[in-house]
Amino acid sequence: MNDSEIDTAATAGTWTLGDLTVRRIGFGAMRLPQTGEALVPGAVPRDRDQALGVLRRAVELGVNHIDTAAFYFSPLRSANELINRALAPYPDDLVIATKVGQPRDPSGAWLPHAGPRELRGLVEENLRQLGRDHLDLVNLRVVGTAPVAERFGALAELRQAGLIRHLGLSNVTPEHLAEAREIAPVVCVQNMYGLGVCPDQEAFVRHCGELGVAFVPFYALAADGRQAGATGHEHEEVRTVARAHGVTPAQVRIAWTLHQGPHVLAIPGTGDPAHLQANIAAGALRLTTAELAHLDAVHHGTALGGGVTDPSEPG
Repeated sequence: MNDSEIDTAATAGTWTLGDLTVRRIGFGAMRLPQTGEALVPGAVPRDRDQALGVLRRAVELGVNHIDTAAFYFSPLRSANELINRALAPYPDDLVIATKVGQPRDPSGAWLPHAGPRELRGLVEENLRQLGRDHLDLVNLRVVGTAPVAERFGALAELRQAGLIRHLGLSNVTPEHLAEAREIAPVVCVQNMYGLGVCPDQEAFVRHCGELGVAFVPFYALAADGRQAGATGHEHEEVRTVARAHGVTPAQVRIAWTLHQGPHVLAIPGTGDPAHLQANIAAGALRLTTAELAHLDAVHHGTALGGGVTDPSEPG
């Protein structure tokens, strides 16, 4: 199969983050620095050439939205530095989103949440690693339910200074979003959400759409596996839809995510070139009304199908 026969990120359509247009299928860099579990000390570094190749292939396939963070690293690899090495000089339309809030020390251990004074240093760390004079999009990653005004205000000041183009929020509540929007424009919200994952987020997803704010789910594929990745367990309803379309359950999950609204963006991550191509191709998958109803039942835990299948079953 040549590239002209391969579905690209363009098939999923586009959304605007402020004045930046991105394709709704993007790429999440969390899995890139290592194989196996991410965000843990002693993670197994990924082969460098493989990581660089995946990034370059993602852009070749039309991805122009990459989600990263300075705290995405393993003992030998940093996601930001891999992105810089693979893609600089950056394509004009490439949007790199990063996040700051709770850093990790050089050993990989989590540090306390950064206060307003520390946030500038974290922004500058991302600038240095990515080799840029400004960041397209910075999300404030929030831990807990405490007010965010002071910390978000610090990032708003860096936006005014020209170090940041657009601001977003990660791991937040509707109250956080309202609080932040009183200070500066918010172009996106990143929260844990996916098929069967955090159905209580649905009202927030819709609310973001009403405000014109992008909703960018994380762990949409990994679900309860979180940073360890997908467990291999899958509901029979998902497998049934996958078989009907000749695709994988992971592709059905990505397609379901994109069906939740035109403002919902997918950022599946992988270090495997074959998985990358499959993830991007999921943007072309159109689910029927009946299929969406069955999958929504799975999402809400009301499906009457075969339940969770054995992870050893071929997918």
